[in-house]
Amino acid sequence: MTEAWDVLTSGPPDADRTVLLLPGGANAARSYDLVMADPALAGVRLVATTMPGMAGAPLGDDPSIQGMARGASELAKAHGCDVVVGFSHGATVALEMALSGAFDGPVVLLGISLTTEDEAAFFRYVVRASQKVGRWPMAAMLALLPLMARSAKTDPQHKKELTEDLKRNRTADTVRACAAYLDYIAADRDYAAELVAAGNPAWVMHAEKGDGDLTDAERATLEAAPQVTVVTVPGSVFLLPDEVPQQVAAVVADALAAVS
Repeated sequence: MTEAWDVLTSGPPDADRTVLLLPGGANAARSYDLVMADPALAGVRLVATTMPGMAGAPLGDDPSIQGMARGASELAKAHGCDVVVGFSHGATVALEMALSGAFDGPVVLLGISLTTEDEAAFFRYVVRASQKVGRWPMAAMLALLPLMARSAKTDPQHKKELTEDLKRNRTADTVRACAAYLDYIAADRDYAAELVAAGNPAWVMHAEKGDGDLTDAERATLEAAPQVTVVTVPGSVFLLPDEVPQQVAAVVADALAAVS
């Protein structure tokens, strides 16, 4: 069984810069393998972690985004991280780290959903139905995830590992973690405006079609902020760290260049 906050590291232990990598929902630390191996990040200390409730890791008592952000912030401090990168669920955790003031450095938010409207309707239905009628809708969705991973445009060995990690997810933990995530993005808050006000240099990366989205108002708010860069990947990409690792690594390198 994967342990929560287990870390996978690469790069020199005495590197000048360190990055914390938070995976997407249902994924483990090694979902960032291809990003970590990219030459654009050579010489950087990279710390990827498996978050609670993901890929079979125990969820613990607090599945909230705020609780996960506190745990991730402790990890960032322990490793002296200069930049935090998150994908999907992990991006929301990184967002909360910035908004709470627990992390004041650059953040890279991959495929983030800032509101309920941004998140896929099918996913929302599965999570809420699982809360009402039992876990079977989520169990059915989890059974389909490895099939989706097999169709990902990525390295065969990486695809195999990704599939293995997805199969480790436990339905009950996934329902709790995903429900807490949906509660967070459903709050009556303007997260785009809050991110701008927080002042962290931020990169918000999306595909034209893929995981997460931005409303026109959110995009306008973010693009108007001098410290925020919105990056749009052409085409359909659902697993940004797995399918376009070179582009993700380039964005992370830009964030590292912004470290004061």
